[in-house]
Amino acid sequence: MFDLGPACREVAGLLGGITDDQLTRPTPCPDYAVREVLAHLVGLTAGFRDAARKELGPTTDTAPNTTLPVLDTDWREVLPRQLDELATAWRSPAAWEGFTRIGGVDLPGAVAGIVALNEVQLHGWDLARSTGQSYGPDEASLRASYAMLAPMADPDNPGPAQEGLFGPPVPTPEDAPLLDRVVGLSGRRPDWRPGE
Repeated sequence: MFDLGPACREVAGLLGGITDDQLTRPTPCPDYAVREVLAHLVGLTAGFRDAARKELGPTTDTAPNTTLPVLDTDWREVLPRQLDELATAWRSPAAWEGFTRIGGVDLPGAVAGIVALNEVQLHGWDLARSTGQSYGPDEASLRASYAMLAPMADPDNPGPAQEGLFGPPVPTPEDAPLLDRVVGLSGRRPDWRPGE
């Protein structure tokens, strides 16, 4: 178990800095503008919250990327609340026990918890980078993401794992900041800027 609260608060802190005219800006996710990343976060926070509670249904059964996510007009109220609910749900020891479902896939609760953290943390970076905001996840959350992603970049781990979760890992120096290394392992360029 670990606390998703710091990562969720970091992302929630970005939301007030996103203006309506930034919603069409590009992001490090090639098919998503800022509005689609926000819509994706709305969906995944609900899904992983319900997965933690073992409340399986439409939010946990829908496979990701089946359609381009659509951002509702109430996202400024919904997303902060759901980030808080997500962190609260994963504070329950029961969330980490047994199996649950997310994206239509059954997996151990302990795996779902780290995937939830990783999704929130990386999409927070996407938003920060796309909207010109600073981003400083806590070290414990970054270490958890690194531990999840590093095996996917291992050359001795052949097959689809080397494609990473979001694309082939981008090499980063071993002495680079931990955030840059996590971002690189996820398949993103740590130096990405809008328009590149």
